[in-house]
Amino acid sequence: MELPSEVHPTVEDPRVERARYWRFSGLPDTELLTARFVTTSFTRHTHPTYTIGMITGGIEEYSHAGGRSRVGPGGLAVVGPDEVHTGHAGVPEGWGYRVFYPAPEVVEEIGRELGMRGAPGFTASGIHAPEVSRVLVGAHMAAERGERLTASSLARQGIAMLLRSHGRERGTEDGAHTARPEVARVRELLSERLVDPPTLEELAAYAGMGPFALSRAFRAAYGLPPHAYLNQIRVNRARALLLQGRRAVEVAAEVGFADQPHLTRHFRRHLGVPPVAYQRALHRA
Repeated sequence: MELPSEVHPTVEDPRVERARYWRFSGLPDTELLTARFVTTSFTRHTHPTYTIGMITGGIEEYSHAGGRSRVGPGGLAVVGPDEVHTGHAGVPEGWGYRVFYPAPEVVEEIGRELGMRGAPGFTASGIHAPEVSRVLVGAHMAAERGERLTASSLARQGIAMLLRSHGRERGTEDGAHTARPEVARVRELLSERLVDPPTLEELAAYAGMGPFALSRAFRAAYGLPPHAYLNQIRVNRARALLLQGRRAVEVAAEVGFADQPHLTRHFRRHLGVPPVAYQRALHRA
């Protein structure tokens, strides 16, 4: 398939940060992001989806389960579902990228077509693959123009190319350690008590462990300590409510943040945009 002619990124003012999320109907349950970040820094966080980011300018540096990566133009920053990672500029001028967030089922379907039996993983997180990046950037730009057939075709082609060149079946080493039953119960309790979470001492007593032992076991199982995991759940729940059209001030209270500025602060640390901008962009799309 011939790629759109304008697959090369346009020159952007390196001093200006910009970011926009939207939904891509060409792949089920897939969000897209186009952004340039300079001073924005992402805290340790996760996504329930795969993250496939094509760097179009500058350098992104980030930590992940396998260590630390620096990725520049022609490279991809790839993170698996629920994999804890960060993100910040690797050079003073920041970085620009286009990102697909495909649902696990989408990537698994493409993997099965290639003969992969398990959930797809990758041989590396920071991947230099200019041809794969070119195809996926073309898909992303076509999606931005509303060209659904071209975008969906190129997106599937690009993900398949990525799996062929750098894919593997995920094993137990890719994800979190298996949680002990008492630690899994603590996770469930946090999900149930977003508004009035227990203290660490109360969680430890509930699990029958010491506070330090619980924090260490929880982080080993889920990649984050209990308090950070709680904020991750809150942000995920807030995203779902915002997509339902709920007002940000109501969402903040419902998921346990003190007020809308508190929600905004954590939302930006996880997604790079404030909740109202995220909601407006997704609704326009």
